Amino acid sequence: MGKLTNSMWRLLGSQSTRNQSKSVSLIKEADAHTEWAEKLDDDAFAGEAEKLEIASNKDDRARFLALVREAADRTLGLRPFDVQLQGALRLLEGDVVEMATGEGKTLAGAIAAVGHVLQGHRVHVISVNDYLATRDAEWMAPLFAAFGIVSKAVSENSDREQRKAAYAADVTYGSVNEIGFDVLRDQLALSTDDLVSPKPDVAIIDEADSVLVDEALVPLVLAGSTEAVVPDQKIHDVVGRMKNKHYEIDTDGRNVTLTEEGAAFVEEELGGINLYDEEHVGTTLVHVNVAMHAQYLLERDIHYIVRDGGVHLINASRGRVAQLQRWPDGVQAAVEIKEGLSQTDSGEMIDTITVQALLGRYPTVCGMTGTALAAGEQFRQFYDLLVSQIPPNTPNVRVDEPDRVYDTKANKVEAIVAYVAEVHETGQPILIGTHDVAESEELAYFLDKAGVNSVVLNAKNDAEEAKIIAEAGALDAVTVSTQMAGRGTDIRLGGSQDDEKAREKVVELGGLCVIGTGRHDTERLDSQLRGRAGRQGDPGRSVFFSSLEDPVVTKNLAFKRDPVSPSEDGSMGAKGIDLIEQAQRVAEGVMLELHANTWRYNKLVNQQRDIVVARRMEILGTDTALTELKEAEPDRYAALTGSPKDETEPADASDRDAETGAEPASSEVDAPEQDSAVAVGEPVDEEVLAQAAREIVLFHLDRAWADHLAFVSDVRASIHLRSLGKESPLDEFHKLILDEFSTLPNEAFANARSTFREATITADGVDLGTADLHRSTTTWTYMVHDNLFASGGAKTLQGIIGIFR
Repeated sequence: MGKLTNSMWRLLGSQSTRNQSKSVSLIKEADAHTEWAEKLDDDAFAGEAEKLEIASNKDDRARFLALVREAADRTLGLRPFDVQLQGALRLLEGDVVEMATGEGKTLAGAIAAVGHVLQGHRVHVISVNDYLATRDAEWMAPLFAAFGIVSKAVSENSDREQRKAAYAADVTYGSVNEIGFDVLRDQLALSTDDLVSPKPDVAIIDEADSVLVDEALVPLVLAGSTEAVVPDQKIHDVVGRMKNKHYEIDTDGRNVTLTEEGAAFVEEELGGINLYDEEHVGTTLVHVNVAMHAQYLLERDIHYIVRDGGVHLINASRGRVAQLQRWPDGVQAAVEIKEGLSQTDSGEMIDTITVQALLGRYPTVCGMTGTALAAGEQFRQFYDLLVSQIPPNTPNVRVDEPDRVYDTKANKVEAIVAYVAEVHETGQPILIGTHDVAESEELAYFLDKAGVNSVVLNAKNDAEEAKIIAEAGALDAVTVSTQMAGRGTDIRLGGSQDDEKAREKVVELGGLCVIGTGRHDTERLDSQLRGRAGRQGDPGRSVFFSSLEDPVVTKNLAFKRDPVSPSEDGSMGAKGIDLIEQAQRVAEGVMLELHANTWRYNKLVNQQRDIVVARRMEILGTDTALTELKEAEPDRYAALTGSPKDETEPADASDRDAETGAEPASSEVDAPEQDSAVAVGEPVDEEVLAQAAREIVLFHLDRAWADHLAFVSDVRASIHLRSLGKESPLDEFHKLILDEFSTLPNEAFANARSTFREATITADGVDLGTADLHRSTTTWTYMVHDNLFASGGAKTLQGIIGIFR
């Protein structure tokens, strides 16, 4: 479990130096075409670009580089460095490129987008949030316009027509959430005109490790209103009165369970019931477990904040409020009860897709980030992507000091405050990266007591993010921020006003000083924080303070005896650094196992979703629904159209194949005898009847899929119990959902046949309400915050270090 070096990551998942050399050689060849590009008029760029065969002609590719460099210079005032062109070339080859903070990833991505469009592709530039997507789309628009390329952005505030226009553009900027939710919302479409999301082609992923690794664990969900189950207030009151002896929390803080004494306490408080009998085990016990999860595992200002009368989840990897994100399985309502808030809507899952499956739809995926090598194994294993490390334009001169590790959190905080006060005396700007809202506010309080004024940036004021970060490099500035990943604003030395004297003064002081208040679960996030200092050759320094009471240690290391500090101030010296690095390696192994486990469980469900989506698109785009219902219900079809009955016998439903999703023209369910002379008024036009059949079949297909997702959720929630019986949870999960899915096509079509017979169908179409069939009138999107696939493998990794202590 030794530390993986950059060279080892290259072996695991990075691109060969030979291809890098080819890129460098091509950039040198582009220099020969500089004069040609400089002589072109602005309106000549698009025409010259169209003549180029970028994919197949080496000389044309060199001309493209010269052309796009000149165009960027004229339209943006940014002349791309060679390393930016090198990054763009690797993106065109389908790599994930590692470019350090401040090296110009945004421009490199835009150049690659131009190149892909000139080869006939549509490009989605996918970011981690709306702010970056909108900012980059506006910033890069003049470059695209110079080549006659239409570029637009889709955001949370875009209406349906704006979304359709954005996706019709050559280049569309959007957050992974918005693009994913549009894919899900298309599952509500009742005609092809209702579709918004286009056929996927090329995806360029900004902050690729955040999107492809961190967000890949979080499913996106489309929900519809349903009868809300009101949580039992009495149960929550009982759970709130429990003592420590009544429950146990596992080592990684993900699960809380009743002790025998706790179960007895709850049973007595609820009137002498038996939690484990048939009446209560699937209801009351479930509610007790959910209430305990909310009460004892989820902490205010760490996992969520309360604002404007609502619970808002915090994205731990970004330090921001997680828009549209909520907990599943009643946990959201339980937290709202805990905080004394009114209940938000609950509903059923209509459709869901993981980020991994969403991006797997794109034939071409590439990306860029400042910390790609450390995620190289995930990129290779889950996306078949290689990493290209792009050298900085100017060598990095940042000084990274050794970690300072302490025995207790109190001693660590005291050391941080003393260090900050000492550095602040000189006027050197300081950026302090904390892990959560509570920690950021606590540290700001202690700094204030020590006479150091600071500005705090966390999930409570993230609307002021750009302004706060822009001034973090000013003289005397002290900024306390939660996680810095995805905060796209650059920190300029001297502040945002481009005051050269102020910049020179900060440079003399050593640039920006970055302080981490503890290691993250992955070194990638540490590196992202460090990378805020030393951009584009600026001076800077970084140091991390840690303690043996930090979560990364307590969750991942076990000691027979707590290590004792040899110093009065509680510092642990070199041994402390070894322990922190060991804990982080275990945490990284756990995350990799969790990602792999999530992928294993979701892979089959994703395949089943693909089958359903393919069937749905066939129904939307053709008259298949009417053709099948006509064959299955010839009497009803004849009555509706006034045409003679077709003598063709209905097809046998046993031919239906759940694996392909092709539904048969009939069902094993026997149709009742019908009088073909039943009056239906005026004959229904064929086109109207085709749309009516389409809506009927889609309703029951969508209903069957929603029911299947509910079944999958129930199985997933209880699958860990299978391991207690020595069964493979994964094998059992696959068996159960395969068996259930095999019945879906037949049942959906049998129900469609019944509706076709019974629903009122007139010249105005079908009235599903007469058959008591109603689609959700209210839908919303959210992301499941917690990952339920904690694996035995992960827990083993966390416990293994105890063997060696």
